[in-house]
Amino acid sequence: MCESNVYVLRNGKEELLLDDVASIEPKGDCLVLKGILGKSIEIKAKLLKLDLMAHKVILVDEPDR
Repeated sequence: MCESNVYVLRNGKEELLLDDVASIEPKGDCLVLKGILGKSIEIKAKLLKLDLMAHKVILVDEPDR
């Protein structure tokens, strides 16, 4: 399986945002995460770390300005 878990870094801690993510697509200033079971989340964030060996993606929140 090639899916990854996506975490968002908040207050210095990694919080699971969505597990078994199959794709991440940019949409304007947001990212759209799509899981293998059809769940989709749109978040205004930037990529902090992508660990392909651990199947782990870490994002950082970018609150509305």
